[in-house]
Amino acid sequence: MTEYALNPSETAVAGGSGLHSLSADDRVLTVDGIDFAAYQDGPPDADPLLLLHGTAASARSWEPLLPLLVPAHRVIRIDLPGCGRSTLPHGASYDVSVLARRVGGVLDQLGAGPTTVVGHSSGGVFATGLAEQRPDLVSALALIDTGPHMHAYIAEEVDLRGASWTELTDDQLRQAMRDGFHAGFAIPKDYVDQFRELDFGVFGAVSVSIRGYLAERSLPDRLVPIGKPLLVIFGEQDVRWDPASAQDYRIVPGAQIELMNGLGHSPNLEDPQRVASSLSSFLTGQLPSVGS
Repeated sequence: MTEYALNPSETAVAGGSGLHSLSADDRVLTVDGIDFAAYQDGPPDADPLLLLHGTAASARSWEPLLPLLVPAHRVIRIDLPGCGRSTLPHGASYDVSVLARRVGGVLDQLGAGPTTVVGHSSGGVFATGLAEQRPDLVSALALIDTGPHMHAYIAEEVDLRGASWTELTDDQLRQAMRDGFHAGFAIPKDYVDQFRELDFGVFGAVSVSIRGYLAERSLPDRLVPIGKPLLVIFGEQDVRWDPASAQDYRIVPGAQIELMNGLGHSPNLEDPQRVASSLSSFLTGQLPSVGS
């Protein structure tokens, strides 16, 4: 598993929050002049599983799931541009289709082949974009609390002032991100640290891109002609995206939809065991074993 302690022998990558280290097992892959930090865990010859994080996060947000997935899968995580340890490209496009194509370029360089793509929140939008752009690279899709269209967005706007961001306490940051979890969930310090590293320029650009993409055409409408196996997971207590909107994905033939009681917008962090179980059942039913 990836370690985060700085070592003089490690490669430094300029990311959204400055310099971060990469261990020898991780890679920096360049696509269109953008350096993507990529992380791999699990057997290299196992079925590949790509995890795409949401807007205000990084690949680290998937760490609670890793121990539950790596025994059976080659788990690939990517820091999207301007997040985690990937470079912050000045003036680069954050258009969904463009970024999805670049993610496809990362998978090509990793030699992943057909991959199950899992996206949390806006990561599910980029997963859908990847399936549209490169259906050859996507064997199946799993979307976790990804709103199907903008009509499903129910979050209250939070006043975020970047100028004073570093002055906020951890408790104040937890309050700012409270709607990302079910009531009473103890937001871990590591996730608070990721949120503190948030680059507001990237956050704004990605948010605009997501809104435009969903306004143009809903995700279910985009997924129908692609014909990929689909799992949709939604926390029943999500207060960002209406949990009832998960049913809109039923127009996708064969779509499996699971509403998780007691969970909010981030089931992968709130109850990784339950999410891993759902993913494993889905993958067992959809993916052939290696070599078959």
